[in-house]
Amino acid sequence: MMSSILLKKGLNGMKMKSISASLMGVVVTAGLVTGCGTSTSKQEASPAVSSAKPAETASAKELTGELEIQYFVGGYGDAWWKQSIDEFQKLNPKLKITQTAGPTINEQMKPRWIQGNPPDLMFINGAGSNARQMFLDNQLMDLTDWLKDAKNVDGEKITDILFSKPEEYQPGKAYTLPLVFGSYGTFYDKAELRKNGWNEPKDWASFIDTMQKIKDSGKMSPYIHTGVYPQYIIGGLLNSAIVAANGSDPSIINKINSLEAGVFKSQPVMKALDKLVELNSKGFIEGSSAALNHTDSQMQFLQHKAAFIPNGLWLENEMKKDIPAGFEFGFIPSVVQDIGGKAIIIPSTATMGIAKKAKNPDAAKAYLQYVFTKKQAVAWAELTGSVLNVKADLSKSDKVSSLVKQASTYFSSSDVVIAPVPVLAEELFKIEKDATLALVTGKITKDEWATRLEDGAAKQREKSK
Repeated sequence: MMSSILLKKGLNGMKMKSISASLMGVVVTAGLVTGCGTSTSKQEASPAVSSAKPAETASAKELTGELEIQYFVGGYGDAWWKQSIDEFQKLNPKLKITQTAGPTINEQMKPRWIQGNPPDLMFINGAGSNARQMFLDNQLMDLTDWLKDAKNVDGEKITDILFSKPEEYQPGKAYTLPLVFGSYGTFYDKAELRKNGWNEPKDWASFIDTMQKIKDSGKMSPYIHTGVYPQYIIGGLLNSAIVAANGSDPSIINKINSLEAGVFKSQPVMKALDKLVELNSKGFIEGSSAALNHTDSQMQFLQHKAAFIPNGLWLENEMKKDIPAGFEFGFIPSVVQDIGGKAIIIPSTATMGIAKKAKNPDAAKAYLQYVFTKKQAVAWAELTGSVLNVKADLSKSDKVSSLVKQASTYFSSSDVVIAPVPVLAEELFKIEKDATLALVTGKITKDEWATRLEDGAAKQREKSK
């Protein structure tokens, strides 16, 4: 049975990251991929071409009725969604699946969520989405009991094969399931660094040394970021710097997520802010950064107007039409660690959530059981240029980019620190973004940054009473 699709035509872009969202995270600080466009249309989806062999059905009982899936179309595109939903549809011919999708779908669907008529399943990612806010607004189904024993169609316990466990908005409770395990980090062109004799960064000391050489050469700016969306530099540098300054103990992210009083003025956070100040004071940041959106900053990076950029793993797929010949993506999850220190991964996960008022929650859960598999992890990597939140061997696929394989190697290594996903409510996250941009442009001090965040956190705590 064909799926009906509401698709937004226009530019796909990143995330308000998000990973992450965000990121992504990312983001969010979760759900950080954004996009733009100007028109929508409703059309029948053509059957996707799939090399996957549909195996067993995702549910022991026959699925009937209707299933509506909402997903944001941004840096990850929509090819994987069409393919996986088409496969799932063929396995469940009596189920009518509607795909509601597009670059601005989150804004378009807000009235339905507010009116209590949401889709069954949502990919919580992109501009206008915030998983934590949806939880606070009582829009998400509690998945805790289901996830305790849920197995995918291959018989594997889902929680056993995840890179990143579900975020806990309440202790011991799960309301979302991370689908994408993106990672913020620092990106560069390996070929360009080799050509100029500049070393790839391994830690903060080597990063600063290389950027100084780049600045002295006058060939390009050392560093560029997305000022319009400051979550990129928050995810790609600040959050990992906070963990590094905390002795590589990622528990400080949990303290931030829980809005522990005083955490934004704590020593690790203040030391991390010093690194942002250093980038600005040494003149490493491209002067136009504050006014750039994601695609503009990414384009300047690809054109070698700047050597390094904080970003997420969606970068390659999002800019695939503009990558120059010979460009060789380099990626490191963090550059903030001391010499010999472990790399720190700040996930930019994008999550799946079932609406509390879902009309067909059984079908929604069955779809999740179908896609949280190693087969789908390979398909996701091939079609999106990023990593699904499932531990799988991507090395054997010649369709997976070298960048994604680099990242997957990091994720699977025991020599990294994987932090919890930073997740702030929308209002406080905006305060963090605005304050961070002001800090890196020299408009406020780090003490003023911390005061803004502490005041914002206090208001959030008061609201939750």
